[in-house]
Amino acid sequence: MRDTHTEGATRLARGTPLPSAIDTSDADAWTGLDLAVRRLARTRPSALPDHAWATGRRFHWSWDAPLPTLNLSRRSRRGPDGPGLALALCDPDGRIREAALRHASRLPAQALLPLLPLVAIRCADWAAPVREAARGLLRDALPDAGPDTIAALTPVVLRVAARRHGAAARTLLEATLREGPAPVLDTVLVRDDRATRRLAHRIAVQRRHFSPERCAEAAATDPDVVIQDICADGAVAGVGPETGDEVLLPLLRSRHSRVRAAGVTALRRAGRPGEAEAFLVDRSGLVRACARYVLRQYGIEAAPLYRALCTGGSMPPAAPLGLAECGARDDATLLWGLTGHPHPGVRARAVAGLRVLDVTDAARLMPLLDDPAPGVVRETTTSLVPLADRLPVPELRARLGTEHPRHVRVGAFRLLVAHGGPDLRETAWTLIDDAEPKLRGDSRALLRN
Repeated sequence: MRDTHTEGATRLARGTPLPSAIDTSDADAWTGLDLAVRRLARTRPSALPDHAWATGRRFHWSWDAPLPTLNLSRRSRRGPDGPGLALALCDPDGRIREAALRHASRLPAQALLPLLPLVAIRCADWAAPVREAARGLLRDALPDAGPDTIAALTPVVLRVAARRHGAAARTLLEATLREGPAPVLDTVLVRDDRATRRLAHRIAVQRRHFSPERCAEAAATDPDVVIQDICADGAVAGVGPETGDEVLLPLLRSRHSRVRAAGVTALRRAGRPGEAEAFLVDRSGLVRACARYVLRQYGIEAAPLYRALCTGGSMPPAAPLGLAECGARDDATLLWGLTGHPHPGVRARAVAGLRVLDVTDAARLMPLLDDPAPGVVRETTTSLVPLADRLPVPELRARLGTEHPRHVRVGAFRLLVAHGGPDLRETAWTLIDDAEPKLRGDSRALLRN
């Protein structure tokens, strides 16, 4: 396998500038370079420069610690160039790493900034003198770093933060993002690195860099669930009685259930509880629960509203399940009647609602295993699994026949597995070459175990 990190270290040793030797925009390239230099020093030391410039001074170690051996006849004490300094910052000898940091601290900002990712890595160094020197250098350099430098540095710092001594670099970086100019944070916000974007959005919300409207839009559209939560919380925090649709509508119309739930909860702070009623029949249980909470804060009980929906003409599919979530066991009679509703979504939610109410009757549920809708059979099977020992095995086996639809056969086999018994392996043997991949895979897995 091609080792790009070792190739990058080798190119640096030949004097290739950093941007050409490694991909400086990739955090893994920096941490990989650090490891690759150590590996080269162990396996091919002649491939690396000798760092004679780093000797001849006392380091912050024991006074008895030996200095690196010198051979002045072939080594030069001339200070390192950019590639040589990058290699020295990764050297296995901690004294050389510390000397490299001391040398870097005397560089002009333009020469130092490209090396900051390696300085951040050294902030988590196992050797305390190296850590201290790196943290001081990073602290002094960050105020002069521009948006692009901070954006490239942040993913490296976040990876280093997971190490034993890595928290200090993250603390310095977060302070810069919180207190630094807005363009720096804007640049970090659009990085591709997921952890970087999450940190940047969290800080943007905390320092009120985002308006409630921008928070709502980001929560509704960002594909990252963590950023959705961060921005939804930021949007809700800015909601008040005067808040208009520009904040609430993006949340309420989001396709992400957690964002919709935040929007429904915000209706309480906005003093608009009546709009929560429409979300009583949301497809998400979390959103339904938030809608019930908002209505309850204004003295409105949801159960009567659900009962009216379940007995009305045009019934939302989630109404039966919503009724079960807040109703009583007496509502089971209404739900049993809905298991024959013409809409498959209503039938499936009615079966799920009976399970929520812990009102299950194996004899009454068995016919639903032949329902033409896969969702109904799936919910029925889930409800019957705890009652599998009471089910008639011959009827379940009969449903394995190829004349039955796929969802009926899969549900029947799942119940047979739950039932167990001495004949289960024999049944599985008949399905190991079945044309249905699900049945074939499940039966083979059962036989292997």
